[in-house]
Amino acid sequence: MNELGQQYEALALQFLQQQGLSLVQQNFSCKLGEIDLIMRHGPYWVFVEVKYRSSTAFGGALAAITPAKRQKVLKAVQYYQQQHRLSQQPCRIDVVAIEGQAPYQYNWLQNAFS
Repeated sequence: MNELGQQYEALALQFLQQQGLSLVQQNFSCKLGEIDLIMRHGPYWVFVEVKYRSSTAFGGALAAITPAKRQKVLKAVQYYQQQHRLSQQPCRIDVVAIEGQAPYQYNWLQNAFS
């Protein structure tokens, strides 16, 4: 992961912690894909994809989540769930889209892939 990506993941982590989520793991990676943040929010296991774009000129941060990217995230989440026996646990995939320059605009989509 590049330094800039880590910076925006750290901003997203701080933002989500302010919303009451707690960190379980950062940058989970497997052969199927990667998960930026794994968190808990009440009873939920929350798998978070973080995207940053400095401009909305080409659709912004949310437009950067292509169908191929969604599939990679879904496969990585399924792998993590299997490895940690979470099939009976409530889970969701969230997206934190960060746009612009400081002060940044945060767009938090809960259950974004359903």
